Amino acid sequence: ITEFPTALSDFRNELLKVFNFVKEVDVFDSRDETNLRLLSRPDLGITFTKIHAWRLTQYSKCVFLDADVLIVQNCDELFDREELSAAPDAGWPDCFNSGVFVFKPSESTYNALVEFALVNGSFDGGDQGLLNLYFSDWATADSSKRLPFIYNMCSTSTYSYLPALKQFGSKVKIIHFIGSSKPWLQHFDSTTGAILSGDSHLTNFLQLWWDVFVVHVHPTLTTEMTVQRLSSLYNTSSVELLLEQYFPTPPPSFDQRPLPPILPPS
Repeated sequence: ITEFPTALSDFRNELLKVFNFVKEVDVFDSRDETNLRLLSRPDLGITFTKIHAWRLTQYSKCVFLDADVLIVQNCDELFDREELSAAPDAGWPDCFNSGVFVFKPSESTYNALVEFALVNGSFDGGDQGLLNLYFSDWATADSSKRLPFIYNMCSTSTYSYLPALKQFGSKVKIIHFIGSSKPWLQHFDSTTGAILSGDSHLTNFLQLWWDVFVVHVHPTLTTEMTVQRLSSLYNTSSVELLLEQYFPTPPPSFDQRPLPPILPPS
């Protein structure tokens, strides 16, 4: 950000056009290299920053969404749920996945979480291990706190149970791109508007993310905003080439293309 001084301001201004409230917070990092190594995800230490959500006390109830989720259907009914409501984690269903959850902001809960983190840490080095330890009664609590999988459908898990995806896929409301197959890391062909993904079972989900990005997000990005983001991922000398390759002006008809179906082809 310091190399591109106006990028942060530009990002904030664009977010304010979409969201009612934008708040910058300090980064919390678990620095738990041992447990993070078990996940092969050293980057997840900073997910402790999620604890700041409990400081949004101007709201009586909130739904937290990770940055790698995509809402595909209205899910306002989540606000009828109580804290802490979440969907089971696909890898260990007796734990909840912390990518989507319903909570009640509270300074006392925030302070308690910070203190708990300092004393007990996290069994996975990230926020999910911390929150599952703190809200340890989730597995035995009232079933109303267990959200259906359609509210946090981990995209990678569909590979192991494709029949269920075909049966229930039309009901999915939130897609969660867990793991390394993030939409923004896919190769995108700007001439066809299609992504080039090696994960065939994920293609439709990833394509949907890109369709939304190209039509609704990319046109709002300034050159400085795009260069700043790419420079954090690639060698600076390659940025201009990447801009030309991935982000030229979309074809005139692109915004008229229908969104792809959620279900993969039979």
